Amino acid sequence: MATGTLTIDLDAIAANWRALDRMSGPGVQTAAVVKADAYGLGVTRIARSLAAAGARRFFVAQSEEGAAVRQALGPGPQIAVLSGHMAGDTEMIHDLDLTPMLNSLEQITRHLESLPGHPFGVQLDTGMNRLGVEMLEWQAVAPILIDTGPELLMSHLACADEPDHPLNEAQLAAFHKMTDGTGLPRSLAATGGILLGPRYHFDLTRPGVGLYGGLPHEAAIPALTLSLPVIQTREVAPGEAVGYGCTWVADRPSLIATLAAGYADGLPRTLSNKAHLWDGDTPCPLVGRVSMDLITVDITHLPEVPKSLDILGPNQPVDALADMAGTIGYELLTALGPRYTRRYQERPA
Repeated sequence: MATGTLTIDLDAIAANWRALDRMSGPGVQTAAVVKADAYGLGVTRIARSLAAAGARRFFVAQSEEGAAVRQALGPGPQIAVLSGHMAGDTEMIHDLDLTPMLNSLEQITRHLESLPGHPFGVQLDTGMNRLGVEMLEWQAVAPILIDTGPELLMSHLACADEPDHPLNEAQLAAFHKMTDGTGLPRSLAATGGILLGPRYHFDLTRPGVGLYGGLPHEAAIPALTLSLPVIQTREVAPGEAVGYGCTWVADRPSLIATLAAGYADGLPRTLSNKAHLWDGDTPCPLVGRVSMDLITVDITHLPEVPKSLDILGPNQPVDALADMAGTIGYELLTALGPRYTRRYQERPA
């Protein structure tokens, strides 16, 4: 097989959700963020596993993503749409019982006029300047809107992965100012916000990347292994170059393995001559440039040619690889390409 194998540990993802649920406290509900196809890992299996672990509310970015989650879970669990009620979404929101998080006066008007009585929430802008109703707008509309019974008032922290950043406290204060006294359920914390402590938890937390083993949840159980097959090996003499641009030149007799994956599969070119792959616990340097479909790896020091090498796994979690690439774990996860064979591990109940 000339495609990599992405092994996804559903038990680890469920355990990470339960751990973040415990951190959220007994009086706080814990949802699960499964947008972008569950961060690139496959929303159908992951949403079902999280529901079995106890999650009853799920967050997606778009109504179309909500349709996939509803198909996976059936009726019952709440599916919240972070982009709100966009033009053209009305029928889907109604038919699939999605709960839009309304982001603007325009969306509020659209929802109340087209789907009166249908559940909704409101996203508030507390300082990120991205999505949400701003302070003055909220003060104008809140007296009327609160009486219609939003299911949730929420906002999003811009710097939760930096615990000492002053914007965290500023956003917390703004959220209190906008929501205290409403009597409505509130949510401010995603994974990073959970780790900031109970003052940020309110009634509902929304862990995302921490479910999948990513930072800032340092205690998360690694959930992924990405194994890439060796297509061919060749002996390279001292002074010979490997790959595009001749960016790596052998300084000794070397055995180079060519593996099936490249930037078309979500491995950035910035990993060129930086990353390592692993044969068990033995690191093997990636040499030469990452190309569209192939990478080359120095396996001179291995006792025999392996069938595959791991680029993600216990020895190199996603954030370690992302750091080598000069990016973040979120970007690597969501860029994992469709050519990988996805295999799901789950112990029988």
